[in-house]
Amino acid sequence: MNVYLAKILMYHQVHQLDRDGYSVSRISELLGINRRTAKKYLAMSEQEFEEFLARQSERKKELLRYEGFVRKRLKLYRDTTAAQMHDWLKEHHPDFPKVNPKTVFNFVHWVRNKHNLPLVSTPRQYQVVEELPYGKQAQVDFGEYNMRTSSHSRIKVFFFSMMLSRSRYKFLWFTSRHFTTELAIQAHEKAFEYIQGIPQEIVYDQDKVFMVSENHGDIIMTSLFGEYIRERSFQPHFCRKADPESKGKIENLIKYIKQNFLYNRTYYNDETLNDEAMGWLGRTANMLPHGTTKKEPYSEWILEQPYLKAHVPYVIKVSPSTYTVRKDNTILWRSNIYSLPLGTYTGPNSLVAVRRENDELIISNPQGDQELCRHQISFDKGVKVINTDHKRDKSAAIDQLMLELCNQFENPIVAKDWLISIHEAKPRYIRDQLLIIQQVVKTTTAAIAAKAMIFCHQNNIFSAVDFKAIVDQQLKESQPQDPDKIILLNPLSGEKNQKITAPEKSSIEVYQELLKGKGKGKST
Repeated sequence: MNVYLAKILMYHQVHQLDRDGYSVSRISELLGINRRTAKKYLAMSEQEFEEFLARQSERKKELLRYEGFVRKRLKLYRDTTAAQMHDWLKEHHPDFPKVNPKTVFNFVHWVRNKHNLPLVSTPRQYQVVEELPYGKQAQVDFGEYNMRTSSHSRIKVFFFSMMLSRSRYKFLWFTSRHFTTELAIQAHEKAFEYIQGIPQEIVYDQDKVFMVSENHGDIIMTSLFGEYIRERSFQPHFCRKADPESKGKIENLIKYIKQNFLYNRTYYNDETLNDEAMGWLGRTANMLPHGTTKKEPYSEWILEQPYLKAHVPYVIKVSPSTYTVRKDNTILWRSNIYSLPLGTYTGPNSLVAVRRENDELIISNPQGDQELCRHQISFDKGVKVINTDHKRDKSAAIDQLMLELCNQFENPIVAKDWLISIHEAKPRYIRDQLLIIQQVVKTTTAAIAAKAMIFCHQNNIFSAVDFKAIVDQQLKESQPQDPDKIILLNPLSGEKNQKITAPEKSSIEVYQELLKGKGKGKST
């Protein structure tokens, strides 16, 4: 059927469905056309539609002068796509007009139909693979899925799956964190513990979690995963890049997990989700007969388990990552800033070792043998996680400094109570307060310091500055006075000196009598 007849048939199908009472949206859904196209067809009479088709057939093709080039290319390369043909046209014809890619697609399609050059693709040839021996192979893959939480928000979860190739016995483990090499090794150990053994070979994708690069079959694995494989003594097999069909068993399992287990499931936390996954494996995934083998994976696993290498506990060796210390004694870890103790930064090459344990970030010296601090991990972005202990130099502990200062007073018990009150009144500045008091005590006598301290304690004066002022006043009063000493007066000070004789004051009645006498003289 040519294009002209196909469009006429479509026009009549649209009108027939409209007469049957279907809506425009339903018509477009049933016929697989755009709803605007269906609406346009319904607005045309049969004569108007025929005129519309006639105008389309007479429309000049803008790319008609490139017909020969396109036909020649299509004869040589029948599987050429319209996008590639568009690039070739621009490459070989500098004057090629700027047109919409859809225009090129329609033109290439027209050339194919006109010159009978249909698209030919070479299908991949498949063959049946014999079932592998028991204990021979397992396949591993990762997946991710957007789940709805109990608060109706969305969260992305990541999961690791392993399946024994012969028995189809499955394992599944979830986490809300992106997989790293350490986390993938941890997932392997959980899988080996679940299936109670280790197969001879495990099939993987070329994932950056496991390998660094591949050069024509030469696989360069990450150092941590390479060491793990040597310890566990199984043979890794990496599929060719972009070839998921070479491990179809695990690919089907990923789809099965998403469509059967995860679909419409609510996320609460990782622990709950993993508990639910274990239940699903025990009642459905490993208990129902497999679609291909028609056997229960659990029953087949019982037969396969003796052929697996025995699993013994393995201590995961986590090599801490090193991070550069910034000038403000912080590090940047996963888009958040975490504080370090003051003095950690010693120059441009200052480094610290960082490792994660559950929800805590542990920061150590570069060798990883001395812990500096730990923080609760923030899952937001752009957050400053600051430990208040990192804001001050802790070389001399506050308690020790306070104890030493108490012993310098004649009454250490009262001094301790007074210093504790200062600490409660000024907790942010207690170190500064203690240092001021310590300096005052060193520069005065014990008696004066004790007298000033007791005065402050009895009058609820909890300030090192006030204590210093009281000591200074007592020192001034304790100095002997010289009778021949010239006294300098400061009229602006407001202070009165007892040695200065006050001037005589006239009585107010004297001024009143004078004023009365002046008044009488004027009247006469």
